[in-house]
Amino acid sequence: MDITYPAPAGPLPAYEARPTGAGPWPGVVIVHDAMGFSRDVKRITDRFADNGYLAITPALYHRGNRLLCVVRTVLAGRNGTGTAVDDLIAARDYLVADPECTGKVGVIGFCMGGGFCLVLGPTGLFDASAPNYGEWPKDISAIPNSCPTVASYGARDRMLPGAAAKLEDLLAERDVPRDIKEYPNVGHSFMNQFPTPGPLKVIERVAGLEYSEPEAEDAWQRILAFFGEHLTVAGSCDT
Repeated sequence: MDITYPAPAGPLPAYEARPTGAGPWPGVVIVHDAMGFSRDVKRITDRFADNGYLAITPALYHRGNRLLCVVRTVLAGRNGTGTAVDDLIAARDYLVADPECTGKVGVIGFCMGGGFCLVLGPTGLFDASAPNYGEWPKDISAIPNSCPTVASYGARDRMLPGAAAKLEDLLAERDVPRDIKEYPNVGHSFMNQFPTPGPLKVIERVAGLEYSEPEAEDAWQRILAFFGEHLTVAGSCDT
């Protein structure tokens, strides 16, 4: 359902999905990709709710002029500070304040959103992080202090060559619990189902940005298992 939650820069719209049945449940903050708030966002948020999580996706491009907001959001992800970072932390606080939340909260993102996960993972505010083909922040020195991390990359991703191995090495410095996987036959955005018009799908395919169900589903099962281990009391989660 569409909601508004409090944040330092003022109330922000978001999409929230809640599990059926009795709580309390762990929470998940979903960070959308650079394409913004789309139908894919709701699909991902609903999937977490179906698996027993209080899930929320903030509409990060909602503050003022869209173009300027996009630029400010991208810069916040790269710099590790700014309104978008504050909005995501406020979303986490909103979940924790919910009486039906266990107090454990994970964060997951895709592309630009994955970059925010790399920024938020070391803050001590989240209990698990899932950066999927996440763009690197300018300062990566804090990444070895991250919370438990499950990450997915495509070997054909022209924007992030060698990112999986690099993240593995960074997290290994402090022995962070992790599951890092690079899929050999896919590129960037392989988990996202964008509403791409038919004629543009060829360009999407050539650019290596197309969705691939086998790899996406394998990544989802890894994420749900990892979050189940680090976010749920019982140590497991239905898939």
